[in-house]
Amino acid sequence: MTIWGLVVETTRSSGDRKHVEAYVLAHVTGSREEALVELEQRARSFSPEHPRSPRRRRLLRDGDGFLLVVDGAWQSFATRFTVAELLEDSAAPVTVPEPVEEPGETAGEPEEPGKPVERYADGVPVKPAWLGRDDLP
Repeated sequence: MTIWGLVVETTRSSGDRKHVEAYVLAHVTGSREEALVELEQRARSFSPEHPRSPRRRRLLRDGDGFLLVVDGAWQSFATRFTVAELLEDSAAPVTVPEPVEEPGETAGEPEEPGKPVERYADGVPVKPAWLGRDDLP
Protein backbone atom coordinates (compact mmCIF):
# COMPACT_ATOMS: atom_id res chain seq x y z
CA MET A 1 0.00 0.00 0.00
CA THR A 2 1.22 3.51 -0.81
CA ILE A 3 2.46 5.86 1.91
CA TRP A 4 1.77 9.55 1.39
CA GLY A 5 3.56 12.44 3.09
CA LEU A 6 1.54 15.48 4.07
CA VAL A 7 3.99 18.31 3.47
CA VAL A 8 3.67 21.89 4.73
CA GLU A 9 5.68 24.83 3.40
CA THR A 10 5.04 27.89 5.51
CA THR A 11 6.32 31.43 5.94
CA ARG A 12 8.43 31.99 9.05
CA SER A 13 9.51 35.26 10.65
CA SER A 14 8.71 38.62 9.11
CA GLY A 15 10.37 41.61 7.51
CA ASP A 16 13.88 40.99 6.19
CA ARG A 17 14.10 37.61 7.96
CA LYS A 18 10.96 36.27 6.27
CA HIS A 19 11.62 32.82 4.76
CA VAL A 20 9.88 29.53 3.92
CA GLU A 21 10.37 26.29 5.86
CA ALA A 22 9.07 22.87 4.87
CA TYR A 23 8.25 19.88 7.06
CA VAL A 24 6.20 16.70 6.97
CA LEU A 25 3.03 16.98 9.06
CA ALA A 26 2.15 13.29 8.94
CA HIS A 27 2.10 10.13 6.83
CA VAL A 28 -1.05 8.52 5.49
CA THR A 29 -1.21 4.93 4.26
CA GLY A 30 -3.86 4.39 1.63
CA SER A 31 -5.08 6.03 -1.54
CA ARG A 32 -4.13 9.49 -2.78
CA GLU A 33 -7.74 10.58 -2.30
CA GLU A 34 -7.67 9.52 1.37
CA ALA A 35 -4.45 11.48 1.85
CA LEU A 36 -6.01 14.57 0.21
CA VAL A 37 -9.02 14.36 2.54
CA GLU A 38 -6.71 14.24 5.59
CA LEU A 39 -4.61 17.09 4.18
CA GLU A 40 -7.68 19.26 3.63
CA GLN A 41 -8.81 18.74 7.23
CA ARG A 42 -5.38 19.77 8.48
CA ALA A 43 -5.22 22.78 6.13
CA ARG A 44 -8.63 24.04 7.30
CA SER A 45 -7.62 23.87 10.98
CA PHE A 46 -4.02 25.10 10.51
CA SER A 47 -3.13 28.19 12.49
CA PRO A 48 0.04 29.81 11.10
CA GLU A 49 2.53 31.63 13.30
CA HIS A 50 2.20 34.79 11.18
CA PRO A 51 0.50 37.17 10.91
CA ARG A 52 -0.23 37.82 14.56
CA SER A 53 -3.43 39.73 13.73
CA PRO A 54 -4.94 38.14 10.61
CA ARG A 55 -7.38 40.24 8.61
CA ARG A 56 -8.30 37.80 5.87
CA ARG A 57 -7.83 34.04 5.41
CA ARG A 58 -8.20 32.25 2.05
CA LEU A 59 -7.82 28.49 1.45
CA LEU A 60 -7.42 27.48 -2.20
CA ARG A 61 -7.23 24.00 -3.78
CA ASP A 62 -4.28 23.57 -6.14
CA GLY A 63 -3.65 20.24 -7.92
CA ASP A 64 -2.11 17.92 -5.29
CA GLY A 65 -2.75 20.21 -2.36
CA PHE A 66 -3.91 23.50 -0.94
CA LEU A 67 -2.65 27.05 -0.57
CA LEU A 68 -3.53 29.09 2.52
CA VAL A 69 -3.05 32.85 2.17
CA VAL A 70 -3.46 34.94 5.31
CA ASP A 71 -3.37 38.72 5.02
CA GLY A 72 -2.06 40.65 7.99
CA ALA A 73 -2.01 44.35 8.75
CA TRP A 74 1.18 44.90 6.72
CA GLN A 75 2.03 41.69 4.83
CA SER A 76 0.52 38.49 3.43
CA PHE A 77 1.78 35.08 4.52
CA ALA A 78 1.39 31.86 2.53
CA THR A 79 1.31 28.20 3.56
CA ARG A 80 1.32 25.44 0.95
CA PHE A 81 -0.04 21.97 1.78
CA THR A 82 1.01 19.16 -0.58
CA VAL A 83 0.39 15.40 -0.82
CA ALA A 84 3.49 13.55 -2.01
CA GLU A 85 4.22 9.83 -2.36
CA LEU A 86 6.93 8.63 0.02
CA LEU A 87 9.64 6.92 -2.04
CA GLU A 88 12.44 6.69 0.53
CA ASP A 89 12.93 7.40 4.23
CA SER A 90 16.38 7.12 5.80
CA ALA A 91 14.86 7.13 9.31
CA ALA A 92 12.11 4.58 8.63
CA PRO A 93 11.85 1.75 11.17
CA VAL A 94 13.64 -1.41 10.09
CA THR A 95 11.30 -4.31 9.52
CA VAL A 96 12.66 -7.79 10.06
CA PRO A 97 11.03 -10.44 7.90
CA GLU A 98 9.41 -13.25 9.84
CA PRO A 99 11.00 -16.68 9.40
CA VAL A 100 9.19 -19.00 7.05
CA GLU A 101 8.02 -22.14 8.82
CA GLU A 102 7.89 -25.51 7.13
CA PRO A 103 4.50 -27.23 7.19
CA GLY A 104 4.06 -29.14 10.43
CA GLU A 105 6.61 -27.04 12.36
CA THR A 106 5.63 -25.02 15.40
CA ALA A 107 6.87 -21.52 16.13
CA GLY A 108 9.65 -21.80 18.72
CA GLU A 109 10.09 -24.52 21.29
CA PRO A 110 6.82 -26.16 22.29
CA GLU A 111 6.09 -26.50 25.98
CA GLU A 112 4.72 -29.95 25.37
CA PRO A 113 5.74 -32.17 22.46
CA GLY A 114 3.34 -31.68 19.56
CA LYS A 115 1.62 -28.62 21.10
CA PRO A 116 2.40 -25.25 19.43
CA VAL A 117 3.39 -22.26 21.55
CA GLU A 118 0.65 -19.63 21.90
CA ARG A 119 1.96 -16.21 20.82
CA TYR A 120 0.83 -12.60 20.74
CA ALA A 121 0.53 -10.83 17.37
CA ASP A 122 4.12 -9.52 17.64
CA GLY A 123 5.49 -13.09 18.05
CA VAL A 124 6.21 -12.95 21.80
CA PRO A 125 5.08 -16.11 23.62
CA VAL A 126 2.07 -15.63 25.90
CA LYS A 127 3.67 -17.87 28.54
CA PRO A 128 7.45 -17.48 28.93
CA ALA A 129 9.45 -20.69 28.43
CA TRP A 130 11.08 -20.33 31.87
CA LEU A 131 7.78 -20.08 33.77
CA GLY A 132 7.16 -23.17 35.88
CA ARG A 133 10.62 -24.71 35.44
CA ASP A 134 12.01 -26.36 38.57
CA ASP A 135 15.65 -26.30 37.49
CA LEU A 136 16.02 -22.48 37.75
CA PRO A 137 16.95 -20.55 40.92
